[in-house]
Amino acid sequence: MRRSVFQNILWLLPAEVAHNIRMALLGIVGKIPSGKWWLETVHAPQKENLEREVFGIHFRNPIGIGAGFDPNGDRLDELAATGFGFVEIGSVVPRPQPGTPRPRIKRLRPNHSLIDNSGYPSRGLEYILNNVRHRTDYTRDLVIGCNIGRLTASHRDDTIKEYLRVFRNMYQYVDFFVINISCNTASKRFVPRSREEILALIEPLFEFRRGQLDYRPILLKISPDLSKEELDTVIDILIETPLDGIEAVAGSIDMARKSPGAVTGGLLTERAIEMVRYIAEKTEYNYPIIGSGGMMTPEDVKRMMEAGASLVSLNTGLRENGLRLLKKSAKKIAETKNKED
Repeated sequence: MRRSVFQNILWLLPAEVAHNIRMALLGIVGKIPSGKWWLETVHAPQKENLEREVFGIHFRNPIGIGAGFDPNGDRLDELAATGFGFVEIGSVVPRPQPGTPRPRIKRLRPNHSLIDNSGYPSRGLEYILNNVRHRTDYTRDLVIGCNIGRLTASHRDDTIKEYLRVFRNMYQYVDFFVINISCNTASKRFVPRSREEILALIEPLFEFRRGQLDYRPILLKISPDLSKEELDTVIDILIETPLDGIEAVAGSIDMARKSPGAVTGGLLTERAIEMVRYIAEKTEYNYPIIGSGGMMTPEDVKRMMEAGASLVSLNTGLRENGLRLLKKSAKKIAETKNKED
């Protein structure tokens, strides 16, 4: 996919600096009169043949923003105007944390990939709550997901309480939850793999949800480094519990080898698509899957949907190739669907 002149300029800068510039410019455009109208006109995909109903929620299109792109929900208005089908904020943690020292995101230029060692920088639960409590005309119909992670400095035994605290406080303000069981971009990694560890984390969330008037879907976000047996365990949990779906996949520790952090982007493409296809086939396409990881081009997005993803969430592809990826990917999906019809 050819980059724009602006994207080529950003590509010369360190990855995190480039992303921060993009997000700052989005904020400036959003404050200009008619700025959001301009974002919608330039970037938003055509609406026909793209709508989806997934886990009981209406999505205007299946292409969303993955966690980490707008972690604190600072640009929800602008991203809604740009035309994304959903935005996944987070990872949301109970208290502010700075993440690891900069530079913490490294480009692997020949492979169109990143090594993310950011450690989940966040302004914390209270700050994010203020951003999602009051929806505007632009975000009123935007589907917002909340990715829940853990504080990197916390003791492992406190993780269940941390996840439950975020879940309770965000419950009435977002549309679905993604429980991150692949917190792998910090020195203190948290990747529960056994049935007992995973159930201990999600069962308190199911219990809280049972007492609520509104139903919020709960998904697990999993690591691409799971073995076949570990992935089968996750699938068994999906089938046997009130879990609503899976997001596959997060970054890969294994691909980073001896470097700290996790690999995202082009190196992850085939593994991410392979895992989505395996989960879809194993569950006979009966459970929603959000495909994430490795989608750098419209063709990657199309292949992910064909593998069995109900929705896709973009992050590294947008960072490296720009917001044009949304419109081009939506067009590719619509063309494919039109041919099938």
